[in-house]
Amino acid sequence: METNQELNTPVDDTPVAPVQNDTENNGQRPAEPQHMQDQPSYSAMPTQPVSRGNKGLLACNLVLLVGLILLYIFHFTGIGAKSPNKVNPNASMPVIAEDGQLKIAFVDSDSLLAKYDYARDLEAELNAFKEAQEKSYQQQMTKFQSDYQNYLKTGENMTLTQQQETEAQLKQRADKLATLEQELSAKILQKQMDSNIELLNRIFAYVREYNADNQQFDIILRKTFNDSPTLYMNPAMDITNEIIDGLNKEYKTVKSKKK
Repeated sequence: METNQELNTPVDDTPVAPVQNDTENNGQRPAEPQHMQDQPSYSAMPTQPVSRGNKGLLACNLVLLVGLILLYIFHFTGIGAKSPNKVNPNASMPVIAEDGQLKIAFVDSDSLLAKYDYARDLEAELNAFKEAQEKSYQQQMTKFQSDYQNYLKTGENMTLTQQQETEAQLKQRADKLATLEQELSAKILQKQMDSNIELLNRIFAYVREYNADNQQFDIILRKTFNDSPTLYMNPAMDITNEIIDGLNKEYKTVKSKKK
C-alpha cells in the first residue's frame, strides 16, 4: 500500500509546538491536563459532619484499641508488673521453725502479778515506803499548822521584833513543806519505777530460761485485761500457771538464802 506521507511528517498539517524548558517558563510548572483538573479531589477526612452515633462508635473503638495495646504491652513486656522487694544483704535472716510452723504461747500478766510472791512483796514494800514518806510529811505539816495557830493566838503579846522573827520562821517552814511534798512524790515515783524494772527483769530472765529448758516456743505473748492487742487466744496456748509456779519456786530459793 503506497502513501505519499513521509515518515517524519506528522499526520496532521498543524505544526507541533516544541516543548519548552522550565527556565523558559520563568520556573513555573506546566499546567495540568484538562482531564486531571476536572476530577473531584478526595480528602482523608470526611467533608460531612459525623453524626452522634458515629462519634460514639468511633470513641468506643478507640478505647478498645488503646486497651488492647496496653494489655499487650503489660503482658509481653512486663511493664507495670509489681517489682520484687529489695533484700538488704546486711539484714539478719528470719528464724523459721524446723517444721515450718510457729509455736506460740501466752502468759496472763494480770494473774502473774497477782500470784507471784515477789511481785506481792515488792508491792507491800512500796506501800510501806509510801506510807512512811506520807507520814513524815503529815507530821511536819501538823506541827506547822499547830505553830501557826498558836502564833495567831499569842502574836499580839509579842514585841514587833518577835512577831517579825516568828513570821519569817513560819514562812520558811511553809516553803520547805511545799518543796518537801514535791521531793517525797518524786521519791515515791522513783521507787515504784525501780521496783517495776526489777520485777520485769526477773520475769523476762526466768521466761528465757524456761523456754530454753522446756517448750522452745518461737513467740510468748503477754496477755492483759486492759491493753491486750489480741481479742482471742486459744486456751491451749496458756502457760501462765507454769510460769507462776517456776517464778515462785525460784524466789523462794533466793529468799531463803538471804536469811
